[in-house]
Amino acid sequence: MKSIHYLYSSALLFILVFCFFKSPLQAQPLPEKGDILEKMRLANAYFMKKWADVGKRIITDRERASNIWTRAVYYEGLMELFKLDPQKEYYDYAYRWAEFHDWNLRDGQTYTRNADNQCAGQTYIDLYLMDPQPHKIKYIKASIDSMMNTSKIDDWSWIDAIQMGMPVFAKLGVIYENDAYFERMYEMYHFSKYKHGDNGLYNKKDGLWWRDADFDPPYTEPNGEDCYWSRGNGWVIMALARVLEIVPEEEPHRKEYIKDLKRLAKALTKVQREDGFWNVSLHDPNHYGGKETSGTAMFVYGMAWGVNNGLLKEKKYRPVILKAWNAMVKDALHPNGFLGYLQSTGKEPKDGQPLSYDKIPDFEDYGLGAFLLAGAEVYRMHDN
Repeated sequence: MKSIHYLYSSALLFILVFCFFKSPLQAQPLPEKGDILEKMRLANAYFMKKWADVGKRIITDRERASNIWTRAVYYEGLMELFKLDPQKEYYDYAYRWAEFHDWNLRDGQTYTRNADNQCAGQTYIDLYLMDPQPHKIKYIKASIDSMMNTSKIDDWSWIDAIQMGMPVFAKLGVIYENDAYFERMYEMYHFSKYKHGDNGLYNKKDGLWWRDADFDPPYTEPNGEDCYWSRGNGWVIMALARVLEIVPEEEPHRKEYIKDLKRLAKALTKVQREDGFWNVSLHDPNHYGGKETSGTAMFVYGMAWGVNNGLLKEKKYRPVILKAWNAMVKDALHPNGFLGYLQSTGKEPKDGQPLSYDKIPDFEDYGLGAFLLAGAEVYRMHDN
């Protein structure tokens, strides 16, 4: 009896110790709705104050219009914040931006095929849906229709473009009840996935994406692994979540989008850092390893959206999501709303390095947009 009691006590002690050490990963609390919203408001207020003039041109290495892709991604996030917190100043800020640009694309170039320059159309369409006036989507529709009038489907040669362009096609398909937008969107996605580079930009084996043809094999990271850039994969999971939210349930390619989101989420979970962030290089933690906010925020958004919409198992992904969200709020968000550890624009791990808590990237807007999108979905986890 003594030996049985000893074995029982030892097993119980082991379980308690195991649970103690596992609890920080598995049991991080979901912040209160008010706390999540407070952090989103803080980060957004910092940016709106800094960029009070919605039309002010952006000057870094050169001058750019204020409706380029970086700013357009910010407005995607702002519109999600507005859904949770419908303050007039948010709506007015977005509306004045669209009005300044005459609801047109970058530098008035309506007939661009560049998805980066079409990204602003996502917010134009959102504003149109609140008050349907045809002039608001006249130019973005003309731009996409000009692409539809050709047979060319190879425009999205870099995976960022999937996020910039796909939701526009999806939104127009719903508004005009025209499945042709969905089909062309899929054809272009399929070409990026399977045709660009030697065998497409998607590696089914790893569940991850190469940023563009420059990075598919035989290119490798210093440790010999494939180069999977964090933010590049972030754009893909964002695109999949946003498109799935838009297209109807019966859309014929929806199942493939769901499968791709699930595979990507699974692959990302395996490489999350202990501190909650992700490295810029997903398979080489020593190649500019360290905290990075933009990719982390995008992953939080995509995974949280998946959980909130019943596509990802909450038990598995909730700890991953909360660990990342809490890490960004604790380690990246400044008291004044500035977001640290944000990689500058680029296309691979080395760009914009080194990162730090205080370093200001060349553009602050797209990282904030991703942070707001992430916060909105973490907020909605309370409704599950």
